[in-house]
Amino acid sequence: MKGPTEPMEPTALAPAPLDRAAGYALLDELAGPQTATATLQGLDTLAPGFADWIVTALFGGTYQRPGLSLRDRQVANLAALTALGGVEPQLADHVRNSLRIGLTREEVTEVLVHLAPYVGVPKALAGLRVAAATFAAADDRAEEAHAADEPAANAQAVAGGAATGGAAE
Repeated sequence: MKGPTEPMEPTALAPAPLDRAAGYALLDELAGPQTATATLQGLDTLAPGFADWIVTALFGGTYQRPGLSLRDRQVANLAALTALGGVEPQLADHVRNSLRIGLTREEVTEVLVHLAPYVGVPKALAGLRVAAATFAAADDRAEEAHAADEPAANAQAVAGGAATGGAAE
């Protein structure tokens, strides 16, 4: 039987750099500054310091590692969260993030369909429901933004018509 072992020296392991500023910059890129701020402030009110730890360790650490593109990391996140189940808010966030960085709705959908034989049809269907709801919410926001822009566009058209002698071009 061996005796007690010597404690491992931290210098025996490769350092795991954490870049807090890079973490916050990446979160802003993925989720958008307003969403990131609102989410983080709410979490920090409930559990002070936890939001900063998540951003620093995850987005400033794990996401900063070489070897996978941001797109590939999002595909992995979609798969992992769908496989876990019961994490619909986080899955919806990552569906939005995936779209924001350039994945198409079809690609997000195919990731979730592809999971069915591996995680089970019920979890794949649950993931698809989250994606469908997230897509619909994005469409609603786009329609609201378009409706809000219409009065300004109409006013510009009227002003332009008045400036050209009443004939809108």
